[in-house]
Amino acid sequence: MFKIIDRYIIKKFLLTFFFMLGVIMLLATVFDLADKFSEFIENNASISDVVFDYYVNFILFYGNMFSSMIIFVSVIWFTAKMAQNTEIVPIWNSGRSFGRFVRPYMIAATLLMFISLTLNHFIIPRSNKVRLEFEEKYYRRTMYVQDYYAEFPGNKVVYFSTYNAQTNLIEDFNVEQWNEQGDLVRSVRARNAENEKGTQNWILHDYYERVVGFPNDRIIEGQKKDTIFEFDIGEMATRENVAEAMTYFELKDFIERERSKGNPMVPNYEVELYQRTSYPFATYVLTIIGIAVASRKRRGGVGASIAFGLMVVFVYIFAMKVTTVAAMNVGLHAMYAVWIPNFLFAGIAYLMYRQAKT
Repeated sequence: MFKIIDRYIIKKFLLTFFFMLGVIMLLATVFDLADKFSEFIENNASISDVVFDYYVNFILFYGNMFSSMIIFVSVIWFTAKMAQNTEIVPIWNSGRSFGRFVRPYMIAATLLMFISLTLNHFIIPRSNKVRLEFEEKYYRRTMYVQDYYAEFPGNKVVYFSTYNAQTNLIEDFNVEQWNEQGDLVRSVRARNAENEKGTQNWILHDYYERVVGFPNDRIIEGQKKDTIFEFDIGEMATRENVAEAMTYFELKDFIERERSKGNPMVPNYEVELYQRTSYPFATYVLTIIGIAVASRKRRGGVGASIAFGLMVVFVYIFAMKVTTVAAMNVGLHAMYAVWIPNFLFAGIAYLMYRQAKT
Protein backbone atom coordinates (compact mmCIF):
# COMPACT_ATOMS: atom_id res chain seq x y z
CA MET A 1 0.00 0.00 0.00
CA PHE A 2 1.43 3.34 -1.01
CA LYS A 3 1.61 6.06 1.59
CA ILE A 4 1.05 9.73 0.81
CA ILE A 5 4.79 10.36 0.69
CA ASP A 6 5.21 7.46 -1.78
CA ARG A 7 2.61 8.86 -4.14
CA TYR A 8 4.09 12.35 -3.75
CA ILE A 9 7.63 11.29 -4.66
CA ILE A 10 6.57 8.97 -7.50
CA LYS A 11 4.41 11.71 -8.98
CA LYS A 12 7.22 14.29 -8.79
CA PHE A 13 9.69 11.75 -10.22
CA LEU A 14 7.56 10.88 -13.25
CA LEU A 15 6.34 14.41 -13.95
CA THR A 16 9.87 15.83 -13.77
CA PHE A 17 11.22 13.05 -16.00
CA PHE A 18 8.59 13.44 -18.74
CA PHE A 19 8.85 17.23 -18.60
CA MET A 20 12.64 17.14 -19.04
CA LEU A 21 12.33 14.45 -21.70
CA GLY A 22 9.88 16.62 -23.62
CA VAL A 23 12.06 19.73 -23.39
CA ILE A 24 15.26 17.92 -24.41
CA MET A 25 13.59 16.11 -27.32
CA LEU A 26 11.99 19.35 -28.50
CA LEU A 27 15.40 21.04 -28.59
CA ALA A 28 16.98 18.01 -30.28
CA THR A 29 14.25 18.01 -32.93
CA VAL A 30 14.68 21.72 -33.63
CA PHE A 31 18.46 21.42 -34.02
CA ASP A 32 18.15 18.29 -36.17
CA LEU A 33 15.54 19.92 -38.41
CA ALA A 34 17.74 23.01 -38.82
CA ASP A 35 20.62 20.75 -39.90
CA LYS A 36 18.63 18.60 -42.36
CA PHE A 37 15.94 20.98 -43.60
CA SER A 38 17.71 21.77 -46.89
CA GLU A 39 18.13 18.04 -47.68
CA PHE A 40 14.43 17.41 -47.02
CA ILE A 41 13.46 20.23 -49.38
CA GLU A 42 15.97 19.19 -52.02
CA ASN A 43 14.73 15.59 -52.02
CA ASN A 44 11.02 16.57 -51.97
CA ALA A 45 10.20 14.90 -48.66
CA SER A 46 6.54 15.42 -47.76
CA ILE A 47 5.55 16.98 -44.43
CA SER A 48 3.76 13.81 -43.32
CA ASP A 49 6.84 11.69 -44.05
CA VAL A 50 9.10 14.12 -42.18
CA VAL A 51 6.80 14.26 -39.15
CA PHE A 52 5.46 10.70 -38.87
CA ASP A 53 8.12 8.55 -40.54
CA TYR A 54 11.13 10.44 -39.25
CA TYR A 55 10.62 12.72 -36.25
CA VAL A 56 8.14 10.58 -34.33
CA ASN A 57 10.60 7.69 -34.54
CA PHE A 58 13.56 10.04 -34.00
CA ILE A 59 12.07 11.18 -30.67
CA LEU A 60 11.24 7.61 -29.66
CA PHE A 61 14.76 6.37 -30.42
CA TYR A 62 16.86 9.15 -28.89
CA GLY A 63 14.46 9.76 -26.01
CA ASN A 64 14.79 6.15 -24.93
CA MET A 65 18.55 6.07 -25.58
CA PHE A 66 19.18 8.92 -23.16
CA SER A 67 16.35 8.11 -20.76
CA SER A 68 18.63 6.86 -17.95
CA MET A 69 20.65 10.10 -18.11
CA ILE A 70 17.46 12.19 -18.12
CA ILE A 71 16.18 10.16 -15.16
CA PHE A 72 19.40 10.95 -13.31
CA VAL A 73 19.11 14.69 -13.89
CA SER A 74 15.40 14.58 -13.04
CA VAL A 75 16.08 12.87 -9.70
CA ILE A 76 18.74 15.45 -8.81
CA TRP A 77 16.50 18.33 -9.86
CA PHE A 78 13.36 17.56 -7.86
CA THR A 79 15.19 15.99 -4.89
CA ALA A 80 17.48 19.03 -4.56
CA LYS A 81 14.43 21.30 -4.66
CA MET A 82 12.81 19.21 -1.93
CA ALA A 83 15.99 19.52 0.14
CA GLN A 84 16.20 23.29 -0.40
CA ASN A 85 12.53 23.65 0.58
CA THR A 86 13.19 21.58 3.74
CA GLU A 87 10.70 18.90 2.68
CA ILE A 88 13.07 16.00 3.31
CA VAL A 89 14.01 16.82 6.93
CA PRO A 90 10.44 16.27 8.25
CA ILE A 91 10.32 12.91 6.46
CA TRP A 92 13.43 11.73 8.29
CA ASN A 93 12.32 13.29 11.58
CA SER A 94 9.10 11.25 11.39
CA GLY A 95 11.18 8.13 12.05
CA ARG A 96 11.42 6.82 8.51
CA SER A 97 14.75 5.32 7.52
CA PHE A 98 16.75 6.47 4.52
CA GLY A 99 15.95 3.16 2.81
CA ARG A 100 12.22 3.82 3.28
CA PHE A 101 12.72 7.27 1.75
CA VAL A 102 14.42 5.70 -1.28
CA ARG A 103 11.68 3.10 -1.89
CA PRO A 104 9.29 5.26 -4.00
CA TYR A 105 12.25 6.36 -6.13
CA MET A 106 13.06 2.74 -6.92
CA ILE A 107 9.42 1.96 -7.71
CA ALA A 108 9.30 4.77 -10.27
CA ALA A 109 12.75 3.76 -11.61
CA THR A 110 11.56 0.14 -12.02
CA LEU A 111 8.53 1.27 -14.01
CA LEU A 112 10.69 3.36 -16.35
CA MET A 113 13.26 0.59 -16.61
CA PHE A 114 10.70 -1.98 -17.78
CA ILE A 115 9.28 0.49 -20.29
CA SER A 116 12.77 1.10 -21.64
CA LEU A 117 13.55 -2.64 -21.86
CA THR A 118 10.37 -3.31 -23.83
CA LEU A 119 11.05 -0.39 -26.16
CA ASN A 120 14.69 -1.38 -26.69
CA HIS A 121 14.11 -5.01 -27.62
CA PHE A 122 10.81 -5.02 -29.48
CA ILE A 123 9.26 -1.63 -30.32
CA ILE A 124 12.10 0.75 -31.20
CA PRO A 125 13.75 -1.65 -33.71
CA ARG A 126 10.54 -1.58 -35.75
CA SER A 127 10.27 2.19 -35.52
CA ASN A 128 13.97 2.46 -36.42
CA LYS A 129 13.30 0.52 -39.60
CA VAL A 130 10.87 3.24 -40.71
CA ARG A 131 13.27 6.01 -39.66
CA LEU A 132 16.28 4.47 -41.40
CA GLU A 133 14.30 3.86 -44.59
CA PHE A 134 13.34 7.54 -44.55
CA GLU A 135 16.99 8.56 -44.06
CA GLU A 136 18.05 6.25 -46.90
CA LYS A 137 15.51 7.83 -49.21
CA TYR A 138 15.79 11.51 -48.29
CA TYR A 139 18.96 12.18 -46.38
CA ARG A 140 21.79 9.66 -46.45
CA ARG A 141 24.49 9.63 -49.09
CA THR A 142 24.45 6.76 -51.55
CA MET A 143 25.88 3.58 -50.07
CA TYR A 144 29.27 2.61 -51.46
CA VAL A 145 31.12 -0.60 -50.57
CA GLN A 146 34.71 -1.29 -51.54
CA ASP A 147 36.90 -4.45 -51.43
CA TYR A 148 34.26 -6.75 -49.95
CA TYR A 149 35.20 -10.28 -48.86
CA ALA A 150 33.16 -12.79 -46.85
CA GLU A 151 32.79 -16.53 -46.30
CA PHE A 152 29.17 -17.62 -46.46
CA PRO A 153 27.73 -20.85 -45.01
CA GLY A 154 28.23 -23.86 -47.25
CA ASN A 155 31.91 -23.14 -47.96
CA LYS A 156 31.05 -20.31 -50.32
CA VAL A 157 33.38 -17.32 -50.71
CA VAL A 158 32.17 -14.02 -52.17
CA TYR A 159 34.26 -10.98 -53.00
CA PHE A 160 34.02 -7.94 -55.25
CA SER A 161 35.86 -4.65 -55.76
CA THR A 162 33.05 -2.05 -55.53
CA TYR A 163 29.29 -1.67 -55.12
CA ASN A 164 27.31 1.50 -55.75
CA ALA A 165 23.74 1.49 -54.41
CA GLN A 166 22.69 4.28 -56.74
CA THR A 167 23.45 2.24 -59.87
CA ASN A 168 22.96 -1.14 -58.13
CA LEU A 169 26.09 -2.38 -59.90
CA ILE A 170 28.74 -4.66 -58.41
CA GLU A 171 32.12 -4.54 -60.12
CA ASP A 172 34.52 -7.53 -60.37
CA PHE A 173 32.05 -9.96 -58.81
CA ASN A 174 33.43 -13.37 -57.74
CA VAL A 175 31.80 -16.41 -56.16
CA GLU A 176 33.78 -19.53 -55.26
CA GLN A 177 32.42 -22.86 -54.01
CA TRP A 178 34.80 -25.10 -52.03
CA ASN A 179 34.32 -28.62 -50.70
CA GLU A 180 35.04 -29.92 -47.20
CA GLN A 181 38.55 -30.97 -48.23
CA GLY A 182 39.42 -27.41 -49.24
CA ASP A 183 39.32 -28.01 -53.00
CA LEU A 184 37.72 -25.56 -55.42
CA VAL A 185 34.52 -26.97 -56.93
CA ARG A 186 33.05 -24.04 -58.85
CA SER A 187 34.08 -20.49 -59.65
CA VAL A 188 31.94 -17.70 -61.13
CA ARG A 189 33.34 -14.34 -62.17
CA ALA A 190 31.61 -11.37 -63.78
CA ARG A 191 32.76 -7.95 -64.91
CA ASN A 192 29.70 -6.59 -63.12
CA ALA A 193 26.55 -7.99 -61.53
CA GLU A 194 23.12 -6.82 -60.38
CA ASN A 195 20.88 -8.16 -57.65
CA GLU A 196 17.11 -7.69 -57.85
CA LYS A 197 16.25 -5.85 -54.63
CA GLY A 198 14.79 -8.07 -51.93
CA THR A 199 15.39 -11.30 -53.88
CA GLN A 200 18.19 -13.79 -54.53
CA ASN A 201 17.96 -13.31 -58.28
CA TRP A 202 21.16 -12.09 -59.94
CA ILE A 203 22.12 -10.86 -63.40
CA LEU A 204 25.75 -11.39 -64.44
CA HIS A 205 27.38 -9.42 -67.25
CA ASP A 206 30.48 -10.63 -69.15
CA TYR A 207 30.71 -13.71 -66.98
CA TYR A 208 33.18 -16.58 -66.80
CA GLU A 209 32.19 -19.81 -65.03
CA ARG A 210 34.40 -22.77 -64.28
CA VAL A 211 33.10 -26.08 -62.94
CA VAL A 212 36.00 -28.16 -61.63
CA GLY A 213 35.74 -31.88 -62.44
CA PHE A 214 39.10 -33.55 -63.07
CA PRO A 215 40.00 -34.52 -65.71
CA ASN A 216 37.22 -32.68 -67.59
CA ASP A 217 36.77 -29.14 -66.30
CA ARG A 218 33.89 -27.21 -67.82
CA ILE A 219 34.27 -23.55 -68.73
CA ILE A 220 31.23 -21.44 -69.65
CA GLU A 221 31.42 -17.85 -70.88
CA GLY A 222 28.79 -15.36 -71.95
CA GLN A 223 27.65 -11.78 -72.04
CA LYS A 224 24.65 -12.13 -69.74
CA LYS A 225 23.26 -14.73 -67.37
CA ASP A 226 20.29 -14.84 -65.00
CA THR A 227 21.04 -16.98 -61.95
CA ILE A 228 20.22 -17.50 -58.29
CA PHE A 229 22.61 -17.38 -55.30
CA GLU A 230 21.79 -18.15 -51.67
CA PHE A 231 22.43 -14.54 -50.64
CA ASP A 232 21.50 -11.02 -51.68
CA ILE A 233 23.26 -7.67 -51.74
CA GLY A 234 21.41 -6.64 -48.58
CA GLU A 235 23.59 -9.08 -46.63
CA MET A 236 26.78 -7.56 -48.00
CA ALA A 237 26.07 -3.84 -48.37
CA THR A 238 24.91 -2.76 -44.92
CA ARG A 239 25.38 0.41 -42.95
CA GLU A 240 26.94 0.37 -39.48
CA ASN A 241 23.56 1.05 -37.84
CA VAL A 242 21.76 -1.85 -39.55
CA ALA A 243 21.39 -3.59 -36.16
CA GLU A 244 19.25 -0.74 -34.84
CA ALA A 245 16.35 -1.94 -37.00
CA MET A 246 16.35 -5.52 -35.67
CA THR A 247 14.40 -6.93 -32.75
CA TYR A 248 16.15 -9.02 -30.11
CA PHE A 249 15.71 -12.37 -31.87
CA GLU A 250 16.43 -10.95 -35.33
CA LEU A 251 19.65 -9.41 -34.05
CA LYS A 252 20.74 -12.67 -32.39
CA ASP A 253 20.27 -14.55 -35.67
CA PHE A 254 21.99 -11.77 -37.63
CA ILE A 255 25.04 -11.86 -35.34
CA GLU A 256 25.40 -15.62 -35.81
CA ARG A 257 25.20 -15.31 -39.60
CA GLU A 258 27.74 -12.47 -39.67
CA ARG A 259 30.09 -14.36 -37.34
CA SER A 260 30.03 -17.38 -39.66
CA LYS A 261 30.99 -15.03 -42.51
CA GLY A 262 33.90 -13.57 -40.53
CA ASN A 263 32.43 -10.06 -40.50
CA PRO A 264 34.72 -7.76 -38.46
CA MET A 265 31.64 -5.70 -37.48
CA VAL A 266 30.30 -8.48 -35.21
CA PRO A 267 31.60 -6.81 -31.97
CA ASN A 268 29.66 -3.66 -32.92
CA TYR A 269 26.47 -5.67 -33.33
CA GLU A 270 27.06 -7.48 -30.03
CA VAL A 271 27.55 -4.14 -28.25
CA GLU A 272 24.21 -3.00 -29.68
CA LEU A 273 22.55 -6.20 -28.42
CA TYR A 274 23.89 -6.00 -24.85
CA GLN A 275 23.41 -2.23 -24.53
CA ARG A 276 19.68 -2.71 -24.97
CA THR A 277 19.64 -4.37 -21.55
CA SER A 278 22.49 -2.62 -19.75
CA TYR A 279 21.31 0.93 -20.41
CA PRO A 280 17.88 0.45 -18.78
CA PHE A 281 19.48 -1.17 -15.71
CA ALA A 282 21.71 1.87 -15.35
CA THR A 283 18.50 3.62 -14.24
CA TYR A 284 18.83 2.01 -10.80
CA VAL A 285 22.46 3.01 -10.39
CA LEU A 286 21.97 6.60 -11.50
CA THR A 287 18.80 7.00 -9.42
CA ILE A 288 20.63 6.02 -6.21
CA ILE A 289 23.55 8.33 -7.03
CA GLY A 290 21.10 11.14 -7.76
CA ILE A 291 19.35 10.69 -4.41
CA ALA A 292 22.67 10.59 -2.54
CA VAL A 293 23.85 13.76 -4.29
CA ALA A 294 20.69 15.83 -3.89
CA SER A 295 19.05 14.69 -0.65
CA ARG A 296 21.20 17.01 1.50
CA LYS A 297 20.89 20.77 1.39
CA ARG A 298 23.99 22.22 -0.27
CA ARG A 299 25.54 25.65 0.01
CA GLY A 300 25.31 26.16 -3.76
CA GLY A 301 21.65 25.12 -3.87
CA VAL A 302 20.06 23.18 -6.72
CA GLY A 303 22.69 24.41 -9.21
CA ALA A 304 25.55 22.81 -7.28
CA SER A 305 23.75 19.46 -7.18
CA ILE A 306 23.00 19.57 -10.90
CA ALA A 307 26.60 20.55 -11.73
CA PHE A 308 27.92 17.60 -9.74
CA GLY A 309 25.34 15.32 -11.34
CA LEU A 310 26.34 16.38 -14.86
CA MET A 311 29.96 15.65 -14.01
CA VAL A 312 28.96 12.11 -12.98
CA VAL A 313 27.03 11.69 -16.25
CA PHE A 314 30.05 12.75 -18.31
CA VAL A 315 32.31 10.32 -16.46
CA TYR A 316 29.78 7.52 -16.98
CA ILE A 317 29.53 8.23 -20.72
CA PHE A 318 33.33 8.37 -20.98
CA ALA A 319 33.67 5.01 -19.20
CA MET A 320 31.07 3.47 -21.52
CA LYS A 321 32.89 4.79 -24.59
CA VAL A 322 36.25 3.47 -23.37
CA THR A 323 34.92 -0.05 -22.80
CA THR A 324 32.94 -0.20 -26.07
CA VAL A 325 36.01 0.94 -28.02
CA ALA A 326 37.95 -1.82 -26.24
CA ALA A 327 35.31 -4.33 -27.36
CA MET A 328 35.49 -3.19 -30.99
CA ASN A 329 39.26 -2.79 -31.30
CA VAL A 330 41.06 -4.69 -28.53
CA GLY A 331 38.96 -7.84 -28.20
CA LEU A 332 37.18 -7.22 -24.89
CA HIS A 333 33.97 -9.26 -24.84
CA ALA A 334 31.00 -7.04 -25.74
CA MET A 335 28.95 -8.15 -22.72
CA TYR A 336 31.74 -7.16 -20.33
CA ALA A 337 32.25 -3.89 -22.20
CA VAL A 338 28.68 -2.68 -21.70
CA TRP A 339 28.24 -4.00 -18.14
CA ILE A 340 31.58 -2.97 -16.57
CA PRO A 341 30.59 0.74 -16.27
CA ASN A 342 27.32 -0.28 -14.60
CA PHE A 343 29.14 -2.41 -12.02
CA LEU A 344 31.77 0.27 -11.38
CA PHE A 345 29.11 2.93 -10.84
CA ALA A 346 27.03 0.49 -8.80
CA GLY A 347 29.96 0.37 -6.37
CA ILE A 348 30.13 4.17 -6.33
CA ALA A 349 26.35 4.30 -5.79
CA TYR A 350 26.63 1.92 -2.82
CA LEU A 351 29.35 4.02 -1.17
CA MET A 352 27.40 7.23 -1.74
CA TYR A 353 24.23 5.59 -0.40
CA ARG A 354 26.04 4.53 2.78
CA GLN A 355 27.43 8.05 3.16
CA ALA A 356 24.00 9.66 2.65
CA LYS A 357 22.45 7.42 5.34
CA THR A 358 24.75 8.78 8.04
